[in-house]
Amino acid sequence: MTAANAQIQRPLRRSTNPAEDGGQRLWRWLTFGPALAMMVALSALPIANLFLTSFQNVTWADGQQVRTWVGLAHYKALFSDSLFGAGISNTLIFAFGAVAGQMILGFAMALLCTKITRGRVLYRAIFILPILIPGIVIGAIWKLMLNYDFGLVNKALSLLGIMPHDWLGTPETALLSVIAVDIWHWTPFCFLLFLAGLESLPQDVFEAAEMDGAGPWQELVYVTLPLMIPTIIVTFAFRLVLAFKVFDEVYLLTSGGPGTATEVISFTLYQRFFTEDKAGYGSAMSVAVIFLVSLLLVVALSARRRTGATS
Repeated sequence: MTAANAQIQRPLRRSTNPAEDGGQRLWRWLTFGPALAMMVALSALPIANLFLTSFQNVTWADGQQVRTWVGLAHYKALFSDSLFGAGISNTLIFAFGAVAGQMILGFAMALLCTKITRGRVLYRAIFILPILIPGIVIGAIWKLMLNYDFGLVNKALSLLGIMPHDWLGTPETALLSVIAVDIWHWTPFCFLLFLAGLESLPQDVFEAAEMDGAGPWQELVYVTLPLMIPTIIVTFAFRLVLAFKVFDEVYLLTSGGPGTATEVISFTLYQRFFTEDKAGYGSAMSVAVIFLVSLLLVVALSARRRTGATS
C-alpha cells in the first residue's frame, strides 16, 4: 500500500466508528437545530396561518377580530372573480415576456463582456447600474420618460416624424411598457449570473473546438449553449419567481390601469387586503398564487435535474 492510499483510507476508517458518527450527528443537529427552528418560525408558521385564514371570514366587532369558518367558499369565488383572472393572465404574460427579454439581453451582454479585453470592469459597472437603483426612483424615471406631453421617448419619436403616443394610458401598450421597464431594471441580474457561468466553463473544451475549426457561431451553438443550460434554467427559475412578485413598477407607473390592462396578481392582492380589508378572501388568493409559483418552480427544477443527469 502506498503512502497516498494510506492517507485516503485513514479518514474512511474513522467514519465507520459508531461512537464518532453519533457525536458528529449530535453536533450536526445542535448546530442545525436553531436555524431549522428559525426557519419554521419565520416561514412555515406564517404560511400555515395564511392557509387557515383562507377558510375564514375575518371581520371586526367592538374592536375585536371575529373569524367565521366558511370552508371552500373563498376558493370557489376565485373562479368567478374577473380581477383575479385578469391578474393571473397579466402576470403570466408579464413574467414570461419580461424574463425572456432579460435572459436574451443578459446572455448577449455576458458574452460581449467575456470578449472584451480592455475596460471590462468599466463595462460591468455600467451594465449593472440599473439593478442598483431603488424601485421608487425607477418608477419616477420612467414615468417622466414615457410621459405623453414632455417624455423623452415621444420627443425622440417626433424627431423621426412619428406621432406621440400615450404609452402608459393606452391598454394596448401599457403592459408592454411595464414589461420594457422591468427588462431594463432586471437584465443586470441575468447578466451577472450568466457572466459567472461563462467564466467558469472549462477553457480546454473551447480550445479543442478551435483546433477542430469551429467558428464563433458553431462554438456558441454546439459548445457554449449546451454547457450553459444548467445556468440558464436556474436563472430562468429565479427570475420567474421574482417576476411573479412584481408590484412597485405597476403601482408607480399605471396603478393596474387603464382598466385591467396592467392588473397583475400582486396589485390585486394589495387591493383585497389593504383597500377592501378582505383578509380571508385575500388569503385564499395568496394560497392559489403560492401553489402556482411552486408548481412553476418544481417544473423548472425538475428540468434542471434532468439536464444535470443527462450531462
